[in-house]
Amino acid sequence: MINREIIQKWLIEEGMYKNEVGDENANFHFIVNYPENHMMDVIQPKNKPDMIVIGCASEIEQSQFNLLGTAPSEKRLEMIWDIRLSLNELLLDFELEHPNDVLKRFVITDEIYEDGLTKHNLIKTIKKVFKGKLQCLWKLDYKFTKNNPSNPDNMFK
Repeated sequence: MINREIIQKWLIEEGMYKNEVGDENANFHFIVNYPENHMMDVIQPKNKPDMIVIGCASEIEQSQFNLLGTAPSEKRLEMIWDIRLSLNELLLDFELEHPNDVLKRFVITDEIYEDGLTKHNLIKTIKKVFKGKLQCLWKLDYKFTKNNPSNPDNMFK
């Protein structure tokens, strides 16, 4: 079984530990602040005492969600597939919530099993999950900042 105190100690040593939250489905559930002002979760599910899950969830801002909804359907679907393929290349697990092909929310996770758990792997996995989140945010931001009439690749045409 994974030792919660060791995980907590490592997170504190690296300045990532924020707090612990109650979770009836977990043996422990830590909130991690990495990088500054970006919250992530480190969870040991009750039914998996030999594993921890590192994850983060992101909501698309309402203004971006509304703007994305004005794009042609094929462009919205193209963006969703682009995000899927990018996250898959990073070997991350993910869930995309996209009603009517408009990305509303995404959750990115990875796990570490007891036999592979080291401080190095924990910190590396936290950074990997964050990079997946960042990749999604960058892709969305790039599509939105491209929104000008002089750009022939404008997805909002």
